[in-house]
Amino acid sequence: MSQITLYLDDATQALVEQAAQANGLSKSRWVSEIIRKYAAHEWPQDCLALAGRFADFPLREENAAALPADVPRVGF
Repeated sequence: MSQITLYLDDATQALVEQAAQANGLSKSRWVSEIIRKYAAHEWPQDCLALAGRFADFPLREENAAALPADVPRVGF
């Protein structure tokens, strides 16, 4: 298992400590879980389970005429 060093300001350190304690985890475990959650490259399973669940959900292709015209884009 590798180790890293994090430099946190006092307010952030306090947030980490409070969140870890509230979740009943060590600070290392809490930070690890947050990293896994936000660095994942795939959709969460509960989100994938929603696909196709809304039979009456309007798709853009079906209602393209009902949408307002797109706004002109500003070039850079």
